[in-house]
Amino acid sequence: MELRELGGTGLRVSPVGFGASPLGHVFGDVPRDVARAAVRRALDLGVNFFDTSPYYGGTVSESVLGDCLRAAAVPRDRVVVATKCGRYKEGFDFSAARVTRSVDESLARLGLDYVDILHCHDIEFTSLDQIVNETIPTLQKIKESGKARFIGITGLPLSIYTYVLDRVPPGSIDVILSYCHYGINDTALVDLLPYLKSKGVGVISASPLAMGLLTDNGPPEWHPAPKELKLACRAAADHCREKGKNITKLAMQYSLMNNEISTVLVGMNSLEQVEENVAAAIELSTSGIDEELLHEVEAILEPVKNMTWPSGIQQA
Repeated sequence: MELRELGGTGLRVSPVGFGASPLGHVFGDVPRDVARAAVRRALDLGVNFFDTSPYYGGTVSESVLGDCLRAAAVPRDRVVVATKCGRYKEGFDFSAARVTRSVDESLARLGLDYVDILHCHDIEFTSLDQIVNETIPTLQKIKESGKARFIGITGLPLSIYTYVLDRVPPGSIDVILSYCHYGINDTALVDLLPYLKSKGVGVISASPLAMGLLTDNGPPEWHPAPKELKLACRAAADHCREKGKNITKLAMQYSLMNNEISTVLVGMNSLEQVEENVAAAIELSTSGIDEELLHEVEAILEPVKNMTWPSGIQQA
């Protein structure tokens, strides 16, 4: 896989990124040898971007990812590791004291001296003015200390990015991580790309399968999408299956087609999932996407295009 530049960071990342939330047993138990094999295989196949958070599995994801990277004995400069702060099993806390402590805790669990990216995690759940006035300045100090090379913000509503980026000093946020807004059913992130480029901010997209909507198994019970969206995605998945095709592969490939999105994070917890996702990326670069199937699926999803769901607190 060809590496892509991540904004103005100088980091070059694989288009397929390893989402490590499943390593925190978020979707079921993952034996340690299975986790290690998945990370080792990802590295062998050219995946160099790994994303975690203390929130995933109540810190378990960070600890397991750290163990897997150590077991793989990978040179530190060969991997790009991102973690987050502000969201924990106990709740949200974006205060200066908590995020300062948080990065030290994360580094200890990961067994690293620094992370490449430190994100504020799901900032729509606090006052965005706190993020601007307290959290980002604190993360700048963490960056200056060398514990994090670059700073990012994450969340679902796209409006959070313009609000914060318009209010912080230029260059104080290096990347954003958006999820569920660049896939076959929702491409709302595209409208924001020129703005983000003008700010020199790198773009990471996550949940290309819309948190399970674009899979044969369908979403988990707790999925917050409106019923209409769930039904349309189910119809699209059924259509693919009837044609002997796989909606997950189609969705993954679609999400990789925009080069302005540097990497697409997908949760993985097995060697098989890693191989499947990398194979989809390589097939895309060599023979392209199944255009006929894509157009059929887009037609099925057209009535629910860019339909999303609320997330976070009402901002003043």
